[in-house]
Amino acid sequence: MANKIIEMKNVVKKYYIGTPNELTILKGISMDVYEGEFLSIVGASGSGKSTLMNIIGVLDRPTEGTYLLSGENVAGMSENALSDLRNRRIGFGSQTFNLIPRTTALKNVELPMLYAGYSRRERTHRAMELLEMVGMGDRVKHLPNELSGGQKQRVAIARAMANNPDILLADEPTGALDTQTGRMVMDIFHKLNREQGKTIILITHNPELAAETHRILTLRDGQFVGESRSGDDAKEFMPLWEQEEGGCGTCTY
Repeated sequence: MANKIIEMKNVVKKYYIGTPNELTILKGISMDVYEGEFLSIVGASGSGKSTLMNIIGVLDRPTEGTYLLSGENVAGMSENALSDLRNRRIGFGSQTFNLIPRTTALKNVELPMLYAGYSRRERTHRAMELLEMVGMGDRVKHLPNELSGGQKQRVAIARAMANNPDILLADEPTGALDTQTGRMVMDIFHKLNREQGKTIILITHNPELAAETHRILTLRDGQFVGESRSGDDAKEFMPLWEQEEGGCGTCTY
């Protein structure tokens, strides 16, 4: 069985603590994610998906509970340590692309490697390789405003892969794309998962996209309310007792 890369237990996220407007967004989230798994988290707007994504991506800290990333407890880390962890271990993708407007596709992909201390030669070589991998080798000198939505998303995926992260965190990556272009983007994720063994967490409201992943967790009002699995590969990521007996080992009903 694959090793756990994420262990989250009883995670709560509150805002405006101690005020009359105190708000609890996540209400005791527990989940395990395994190396090489393609997992989707599905929920409607307001379910807590974005808050959970920010905690998984160590952009925010839980108010309560524990979060271990490859065995490391992120709660006790300094802001600098968290920033370094994000840059090395987690690649981000979203429907807004977040490319730097006046910078070429090549330079956008190089940016995370600049922060990580790669030499110029190393940055350029790897950025070229990644852009070729996502079918953008002929657009390396283009600015974002010269690219279509699908092309921007492919550049964003290449940038997310720049530092060879353990986890790709994709927030509605096809949300701003037409069906055909969205299909192309999903195919890239499948290839990264299948050929490079990348752990991918897909945040989506689209059940059809979620059905393509190994496992689906359904989030509602800050709690997991269901778990389902698809595909023959899914058993690889089950705890052994679940393989034998069936059932949901990570849901909090």
